[in-house]
Amino acid sequence: MKFLVILLAVLAVAFAQQETIAIIRQSQDVSPDGSYNYNYETANGIKASEEGHPGPVNEEGAPAVVAQGQFEYSAPDGTPIAVTYTANENGFQPQGAHLPVAPPVPEQIARALEYILANQR
Repeated sequence: MKFLVILLAVLAVAFAQQETIAIIRQSQDVSPDGSYNYNYETANGIKASEEGHPGPVNEEGAPAVVAQGQFEYSAPDGTPIAVTYTANENGFQPQGAHLPVAPPVPEQIARALEYILANQR
């Protein structure tokens, strides 16, 4: 939910500094049980959607929100950016072709870690 607020704030600042962009489509629904969904599309190609519901209780005793969604836009250089994500008790987990990927663990380090785990006392 915090991500949604941040995303909307960033979009609001961006729109405030530029010309007004029409919203082509927008819908949202919030149910009494706490589940929700929204989606929108703007004339300049920004699209976003998310659905979520209350999930497991976190360490503070409050229910975590379990959400999944996606957003797309064009970067300033014209590169299409598309992100799908899940957000739950394990945190925000984005996926997108433009996101960096960690390199594989070198074979020698992987073997050393296996040895350490196998020989713990």
